Amino acid sequence: MRLWDNDLKGNIPTSFANLTKLSELYLFGNQFTGGDTVLANLTSLSIIDLSLNYFKSSISADLSGLHNLERFSVYNNSFSGPFPLSLLMIPSLVHIDLSQNHFEGPIDFRNTFSLSRLRVLYVGFNNLDGLIPESISKLVNLEYLDVSHNNFGGQVPRSISKVVNLTSVDLSYNKLEGQVPDFVWRSSKLDYVDLSYNSFNCFAKSVEVIDGASLTMLNLGSNSVDGPFPKWICKVKDLYALDLSNNHFNGSIPQCLKYSTYFHTLNLRNNSLSGVLPDLFIKDSQLRSLDVSSNNLVGKLPKSLINCERIEFLNVKGNKIMDTFPFWLGSLPYLKVLMLGSNAFYGPVYNPSAYLGFPSIRIIDISNNNFVGSLPQDYFANWLEMSLVWSGSDIPQFKYMGNVNFSTYDSIDLVYKGVETDFDRIFEGFSAIDFSGNRFSGHIPGSIGLLRELRLLNLSGNAFTGNIPPSLANITNLETLDLSRNNLCEIPISLGKMSFLSNINFSYNHLEGLIPQSTQFATQSCSSFLGNIGLYGFVEICGESHHVPVPTTSKEPEEPLSESEDQLLNWIAAAISFGPGMFCGFVIGHIFTSYKHKWFIAR
Repeated sequence: MRLWDNDLKGNIPTSFANLTKLSELYLFGNQFTGGDTVLANLTSLSIIDLSLNYFKSSISADLSGLHNLERFSVYNNSFSGPFPLSLLMIPSLVHIDLSQNHFEGPIDFRNTFSLSRLRVLYVGFNNLDGLIPESISKLVNLEYLDVSHNNFGGQVPRSISKVVNLTSVDLSYNKLEGQVPDFVWRSSKLDYVDLSYNSFNCFAKSVEVIDGASLTMLNLGSNSVDGPFPKWICKVKDLYALDLSNNHFNGSIPQCLKYSTYFHTLNLRNNSLSGVLPDLFIKDSQLRSLDVSSNNLVGKLPKSLINCERIEFLNVKGNKIMDTFPFWLGSLPYLKVLMLGSNAFYGPVYNPSAYLGFPSIRIIDISNNNFVGSLPQDYFANWLEMSLVWSGSDIPQFKYMGNVNFSTYDSIDLVYKGVETDFDRIFEGFSAIDFSGNRFSGHIPGSIGLLRELRLLNLSGNAFTGNIPPSLANITNLETLDLSRNNLCEIPISLGKMSFLSNINFSYNHLEGLIPQSTQFATQSCSSFLGNIGLYGFVEICGESHHVPVPTTSKEPEEPLSESEDQLLNWIAAAISFGPGMFCGFVIGHIFTSYKHKWFIAR
């Protein structure tokens, strides 16, 4: 019987008890709340699927009489009470999914059939506790085990190594401790292992990786493992994704990782690794994501990164890397996120003979370095990905940046709305620029207004001069804007029309004139405008005590663009046409022509 994805409510009808010949029952995706006890008498059932409903009771009925049952799935309900042990007395059962409920207490497999056919056991996202029992070894045919997001504690039993057919194990988000279990590197079938968010603290003294180890994904992130980088990982030749982030690893990153040719994701974030980031990146590298942030790495950024033509995410923030700006990264066609902040990078970020722009970049953080110099007015003209306005149909199928197949997601930290914020997952449509804490000078480039998808812009703590560019008003999705601690002179009235702008900081500049009288500005803290003695219009923001009468002098009209400025606009439009195609060039050329009086006039 297939009644899935309807709007059926209440209890399962008691009349179902008469369907004694029924072999399959699919009721998932409805609004049932009870009546599941009637199923215990339907001994011909091979499949029961009650997932995605609103069941709230415990599974108290004895289900061991369902001797033909092969699949039992109730995920994403509100079932509570103890684990229904009677399920494990059914010798025909192959698949159990109890995930995303409120089951509680321990699990015990002692009364299960020793020759159980069970291949899939999903009990993640519940309130189960106690130890993972030694009796798990009785599930000899188990292939997929997920006990994540529970409260299991203690050590992983050695007996789990007897479950020799395991291919996927997820023990993440529990309270497991002690030694990392050795079945990880002693299985020829194990493909996926997630031990993250526990309290594991060490490896075995001697790790012997068996020949033929098939591990492709290992996540040990957010534990308490210390000691040197585990070189035995280099012997796992097919490793696709490795996450050792948020531990206490020390020493250098080994050169032997160079021969792990299938790496797609390498996350070593927030450890105590030292030395240089070695030249690991061979030609035709498959690497998509590299995160070595928050370590103690020194030296230069390895030029072999240019071999990573598929890389989308590069995070070296929070190290001691001393190098010039890596212009050469602009040639990587898929690079979306570049995090260089809080290092010792130095020098200019513009070189007319080397600068290509970053056509695919969506997030860039070069804050708190020693970058210097001015930026030309067309600096952001080739940052095409931030210029595209996404409609609902354009948003990618998977919302977050990362490897969805292995549930590994890219993460960053940024100053967002004035607060240091950890983004554990990054929405594909999010765009941010943080150039703060450097020594940039000159005018803020008017081409910043091209980046219509930008959500965060932080240029604070530099030496920018001149007026805030009116072109910022074209970034209609901008949410946070920090231009504090510069030498800027005037706030364009047009910024008052930015309806999404919720956090503004213009403090400690040389701003003069009227603060835009709009809701976005009126709701800001008074501190957002401190240190600008020439500003007036504070009544709505700071109260009467800060009010300064509006001067009677009228503002001079804008001057038309000079011939040289007009040529600059034409050059930018022509340059862009060689990027994603002539059509995009014509469109952006039209935008520049239409808005040039707002975007590039230095007042």
